[in-house]
Order: sequence, then C-alpha cells, then structure tokens
Amino acid sequence: THWIMATFFVVLPFVSQDLGLSYAQAGLLVSAFYVSSFVANFVSGAAVDVTGRRVLFQVISLLLGAAAIVGFGLSDSFLALCAMIAVVGASNNLWHPAAISFLSERFAAHRGYVLSVHTMFASIGDALAPLAAGGLLALMTWQGTSILSAVPSLLAAAVLAMLLMRFDGAARGASRGGMDRATYLAGLLSLLRDKAVVGLALMAGFRSMTQTGVLMFLPLYLANDLQVSPILLGATLMAMQVGGLIAGPLAGILSDRIGRRPVVMAGLSTTTAVIVIATLVGDTVLFIACTSVLGFALFAVRPVIQSWMMDLVPPQLGASGTSLLFGTQSVLAMLTPVVGGIIADAHGLLAVFYFLAATVLVSNLGVIALPKPQPAARPAE
Repeated sequence: THWIMATFFVVLPFVSQDLGLSYAQAGLLVSAFYVSSFVANFVSGAAVDVTGRRVLFQVISLLLGAAAIVGFGLSDSFLALCAMIAVVGASNNLWHPAAISFLSERFAAHRGYVLSVHTMFASIGDALAPLAAGGLLALMTWQGTSILSAVPSLLAAAVLAMLLMRFDGAARGASRGGMDRATYLAGLLSLLRDKAVVGLALMAGFRSMTQTGVLMFLPLYLANDLQVSPILLGATLMAMQVGGLIAGPLAGILSDRIGRRPVVMAGLSTTTAVIVIATLVGDTVLFIACTSVLGFALFAVRPVIQSWMMDLVPPQLGASGTSLLFGTQSVLAMLTPVVGGIIADAHGLLAVFYFLAATVLVSNLGVIALPKPQPAARPAE
C-alpha cells in the first residue's frame, strides 16, 4: 500500500507537466486520495470489527490498490486520474483498520514495538518506491512506471493469503472474532464520547496535514525549484523515509517503556524546528540533509500515535478506533493539497513550508492539551 502511494507522489510532477496541471489541480488530485480515504472509514472499521475477517480485508486492500494504480497508468484525463487515485485511497484505508487491530490484539503487551515494526516495513516501501520510480522514470513514461508499481502489492497479497488466512479461520471460531451490530454501535458511541480518543485523533490529524504536505510539495519543490534529476528526487525521498525507518522501532520501544506522550512530543517538536530551518537553507545538499532529519522525526511518531490509540480503545473495537484515527487524519489531510496549492500558486512553493510548520505546531499544542485517562487494560502475553 505504501509502495503504491509513494510511487504516485514521485510521478506527480511528471503527470502535472504532461497534462499541464496547475499546483491547485495537482492538489485536487492528491485530495481525491484523502476524500476517498475518509469515505471508506464509514465502512472499513465496522466491517472488520463486526466480521472479524481482518486478514481477508488486508488481501482485498492490496488487490484493489494494485488494480487502481494500473488504471491510473492507463488513464489520460484528469477526471479518470482522480477516480483511480480515489480507489487507491479507499484501498489504503481498508488496510489500516484490519492490519493495526490484528497486530495490536495479538501482541498487546508490546504493541508500541510491534506497530513500529509494521511501520518500519511501511517505511521500507516508502523508501524503496521513490528510488525505483525515479529509476523507471529515467527509462520510461510515468504511465509505465505507475503500472509496474502494482507488482509488489500483488506479490504481498499472495503471501498474506498463503501465510495468514488461517488466522481468520481461527478468529471466526472464537468469541472475539466478531460482534452483533447493537453491541458494536454501543461501543462505537462510547469511543466518540471519549475526550482522550477524539483529542488524540484530532492531534494526529494536524500531524497528518504536515506529512501530506511534505509528501506532495517536497517532490514539486525539488523538481521545479531546485531542478534536480528524477533519480536524485527519488533518492532524496528515500533518504527521508530511511530516517523514519531507523527512528520508528526506537520510538516504539521507548514508548513502551516511558509512555507515548513524551515520545510524540519530542518527534513533533523536532519536526517543527526542522521544517522552519529547511525554509532558510538555500543550498541543495543542505536541504536534502534536512529532509533526512525531517523523516527521522516526522515518521517516527506514526506507530507511537497508533499504539496510543490502541491503548485507549477496547480490543474488540480496535479496527473502529483505527478508522476514527485515520478518518480524522484524512479529513484534515485533504485540506493540505488544496490550501498548499493555492499558496504555491500565489507565493511560490517555499511559502507552503511555513504553512506546514504551522500545522505541526498545532499538533504539538494538541499533545499538551490531551487529557490523561486510564488506558484500556492490556492482557499479559
């Protein structure tokens, strides 16, 4: 899922150039991903929690995303591209409630570490895909590059179906494998009344605005303002993801030991500082170095926030808690491409990074404002 989305952000500047899109139109294309992610939240978490079929939904997510990115590569109109990237967004949001709740329940005593490993491999996809896409773009069109990016998802779907589908069978036979609709709705309402759960989702949403803006506007800034080659563009995005790859497990382990709040605060504070510093750097090499540090701080807190949410919600509502988290992120993240595109058209790409620094600062303040309720009890391993 991350391979496909990372490829999209790399090919986006070339799609824009080929079709003559403005920054605002490119922003609308990215927003289509987050709008569909939000809409998918209404069904994904509920479907996973009610049926208990967590692995099946992961396999469906991978197959759907692969089909959509192939369709993206075969499209030649703006509306068709929006439709295909919207399907990618829906498939992406189908994955997370199923995968995160699956891992969180099976490894409840060490979920910070386990979810950081999950995120680490997501970062591997985020890191390798831009480099692979940059290399392919040097050899072929963005259409061919998009189509070939479906291969890893198809392989992953086959591996999941062969190795993990048996756990779905076991879950259906257990009492926790699913629940009736009345019980589910009562539990969902309790989540929406929990100030800590809703506050955490809002804080994560502002952080997601920052991440979305970095993923979209950093490639555009590198390609259009700094005039770097496609390979160097891909390598820069890979360096940013490698930073998160290293930091993720460290942050997850640390959060299991000292708590989620201080780790998230440290990561978001560093992110704010690095974005501001990057806007003051005029040298290309130093700017690329800043992106590595940015990735280290920005992506390290992802699994910690996810673990924090799983700490707060009952295990049987893990997928719905994840949907609430990712749904809030999608709502706020869909604003970033449009607002950032308008800012870029009016004042240039560099001005967008000031806007991104403001969003992550709000996220910092959100962590401070979060209440400190007792988390849901963790079963011993």
